[in-house]
Amino acid sequence: MNGDDLAGRPPAPTGPLEPWPDTVRWQPISRDLIWVELIRLGILLGVALVVLGVAWAVAGLWLFGVALGVALLLAAWRAITIVRAVRAWGYAERPDDLLVRHGLLVRRLSIVPYSRMQFVDVSAGPLERAFDLATVQLHTAAAASDARVPGLRPAEASRLRDRLTALGEDRAEGL
Repeated sequence: MNGDDLAGRPPAPTGPLEPWPDTVRWQPISRDLIWVELIRLGILLGVALVVLGVAWAVAGLWLFGVALGVALLLAAWRAITIVRAVRAWGYAERPDDLLVRHGLLVRRLSIVPYSRMQFVDVSAGPLERAFDLATVQLHTAAAASDARVPGLRPAEASRLRDRLTALGEDRAEGL
């Protein structure tokens, strides 16, 4: 046993690039969010390609052709990162706070104490509704500390919203 085990504290993360605590049970988000994000990317790419294609046809400048190629390469790269980014999302409910993790290159771990939550919002745009998904947004007094959990099934989003709201009210009463 090392000193951390004797003190009853969990082991520290393995380094600054590994902020995910191993002592919690992470809940993944739905992989269907990959399709939602890929469709959004496709719509954006379609608009960009039409604009660049028309500009190339009208102006005849080779620079627009290069821009078309760059847009296609960037879209392919973004499609790959979307898949990996969705897999990086996760959340964990602990007794006093909610942990939300995401990010590939820049990993982010948000810890939102239940007592600091002001309200919890559930939203679902047209694409999310088409794939039976919703996003839970947590709002705190500090705007920079707001966290969101996308890609949840509506039943899970409602359960999480209700639980977070109840826990937030309970913790706030003790202040």
